Amino acid sequence: MVNLVAAQKPLLHGLMKMAGVQPYTVEIEPGTVMNFWVPCETFKKPKKGQKNIQELNKPAKPVVVLVHGFAAEGIVTWQFQVGALTKKYSVYVPDLLFFGGSSTDNADRSPAFQAHNLAKGLAKLGIYKCIVVGFSYGGMVAFKLAELYPSLVESMVVSGSILAMTDSITDETLSRLGFSSSSELLLPNSVKGLKALLSVAVHKKLWFPDRLHKDYLEVMFTNRKERSELLDALVISNKDPIVPKFPQKIHLLWGEKDQIFNLELAHNMKEQLGENATFQGIKNAGHLVHLERPCVYNRYLKQFLATLHAEGSEK
Repeated sequence: MVNLVAAQKPLLHGLMKMAGVQPYTVEIEPGTVMNFWVPCETFKKPKKGQKNIQELNKPAKPVVVLVHGFAAEGIVTWQFQVGALTKKYSVYVPDLLFFGGSSTDNADRSPAFQAHNLAKGLAKLGIYKCIVVGFSYGGMVAFKLAELYPSLVESMVVSGSILAMTDSITDETLSRLGFSSSSELLLPNSVKGLKALLSVAVHKKLWFPDRLHKDYLEVMFTNRKERSELLDALVISNKDPIVPKFPQKIHLLWGEKDQIFNLELAHNMKEQLGENATFQGIKNAGHLVHLERPCVYNRYLKQFLATLHAEGSEK
């Protein structure tokens, strides 16, 4: 029987190419590869008589890097944002390690390891300055990227994420949502489990046939062992968290009905981040705010990016 989600992938990939991005694999180092969706205009046209070797030019427009969450690869997560941004920005959408086409034989599973490899991949693509937009798990990786590579990350937009998953936040969140572990919540292995994840991830309840849930599980929840290790590596002790002094402007763009990382957590984080942080809520949207209300999300995102561009022009 045809997997409906897998069958839709070529259509989505075609739409993304029409929107202006296409896939490109970067070898970070032997044993580690990352897949990126990169601007179509950066591909060099082979000279006459030259083999069709894929080489890239450096981007000509300001770079925006979209970093996905835990339940889907990059292009699925950001499918409604890519086309809204490509006119004014060079958009890059990575697949983090163990998502999409990205993998490593290294045993490190920490967000810092993801950030290091993302930075190396971007450097190989000729990117040394960018604005990072991170969602959920991708937001935690984005925070690490900004902390470790402040010259690379000019500013950030973060949705449905926090600086770090302390054990108290983890325990409180799971207890409030009625799950026994992060893996039970974020790595469902049944239609019932996926429905439970969706029920807390969106504000307005969605209905899909069980067949579609089953097909989504097969396609999107691969590398289960490694992803479970990624979740384990997220949680740190309450004694460990130190809020870095971020030099970047950080815009928190939130679904006001987010049940996973609620408004209280978002506002607390804004206070921790200090004067460089701003907050903007989107009504009638949950954790998956960029998918539930993409038009509003895109408008607010572009407004923030435009203010950065205006400030840059004044300098």
